[in-house]
Amino acid sequence: MRRARKAPVRAGDPDAVPGLAARRVAADIVDGVLRRRRPLDAMLDGASPQSAGLAALPERDRALTRALAAMVLRRLGTLRHLISLFLERGPPAQAPLVETALLLGVAQILFLQIPDHAAVDLSVRLVRTNREAMHFAGLVNAVLRRVAREGAERLVALDPVVLDTPGWLLARWIKTYGEPTARAIAAANSHEPALDVTVKSDAETWATRLNGRVLPTGSVRTIAHGVVTALPGFAEGAWWVQDAAAALPTRLFGDLAGRRVADLCAAPGGKTAQLAGSGARVTAVDRAEARLNRVRENLARLSLSAELICADVAAWSPEQPFEAVLLDAPCSSTGTIRRHPDVPWLKRAADIAALSRVQAQLLEHALALTRSGGTLIYCTCSLEPEENEEVVAALLARNGGVRRVPITASEVLGRAEFISPDGDLRTLPCQLPDPDSRLAGLDGFYAARLEKL
Repeated sequence: MRRARKAPVRAGDPDAVPGLAARRVAADIVDGVLRRRRPLDAMLDGASPQSAGLAALPERDRALTRALAAMVLRRLGTLRHLISLFLERGPPAQAPLVETALLLGVAQILFLQIPDHAAVDLSVRLVRTNREAMHFAGLVNAVLRRVAREGAERLVALDPVVLDTPGWLLARWIKTYGEPTARAIAAANSHEPALDVTVKSDAETWATRLNGRVLPTGSVRTIAHGVVTALPGFAEGAWWVQDAAAALPTRLFGDLAGRRVADLCAAPGGKTAQLAGSGARVTAVDRAEARLNRVRENLARLSLSAELICADVAAWSPEQPFEAVLLDAPCSSTGTIRRHPDVPWLKRAADIAALSRVQAQLLEHALALTRSGGTLIYCTCSLEPEENEEVVAALLARNGGVRRVPITASEVLGRAEFISPDGDLRTLPCQLPDPDSRLAGLDGFYAARLEKL
């Protein structure tokens, strides 16, 4: 009698193997980034079908899923290179899940300290859930077993700086910052960052309660375990999540108490909260209603207030100009790769030129929204000069009614290394070193302070 073939185990089955559902959701997320070019954040925050699968998992599995997807993207070049050493012809093109399962398996074995047998078994089970990939289960098993035996030794001989940064991007950084600094930036991006928060007051107390430390920039840094919303102080609105570098630009205005300030391209709202917390009368503008709703929710939690306007910043025309304007322009985000490891694999060199044109238009409009004698701060989280120094230089060259007001080290808590030769703010991911890599670095950020004459 012919034996009936056993149906593949599905992640949603009641008898699903422990851990398989998390791997399947992680595989969907990785595939969404690499093959459908969807931003990682969008798939983790409810904006995609993958989020439904993530939300259905227990919290421990959700954390594992996020860690798996982030590690694969953070070390993608190294992982693919290692797989190529053990799979001469490469993964089968007709079954994309095979490569994804291999990426997840190798990441678990070499970088996440998952027991080898569990990493191998669950990757094999994962490909068996897919009709196109199930025939390659033996191949996945064989490759991962070899990685378990030989991968660590092969890994030592590789240069992750080159492998995990797309060539076009590393070449740009070498040209802009020199090879040693470019390599240091790429190396910093290979480490998962700590959690930075901006506190409303009493940073030392909250650093103690969060088991963290107060950084030289004034932010509190901690290594978070568990859900951020469950940490002390979140529910009562004592702090909000914000990278240490992103917290610097608003400091450049000086005293804002009682002044009218426009926060353009305001979402996700960290700077809006800073401005409101400083006593300014804030108008926050963003074109995305969903993102603006998150700003609204965050302000409510923090017991802060601002006028929120959903509009295209480039076309928005208020009745009166503002005393201070902050433009956090949309950019390539290459300074945030530590926190957003999908960025190198979603961006292209052509994106930078297109973004610089948009930034120039937004900066010109932001200047029009600034009253005479007012201050305009232009900032991005990009490392690329075309989106930063060159945008500002072009404005200054064509408009005699504006001047740069150089930033001093004393305005950024004495960190002279954060000031560019032109007097602008420039932080790099490799700055703020620490013996513990989990506590080192900050986002790459740029800001220029301009005065309308």
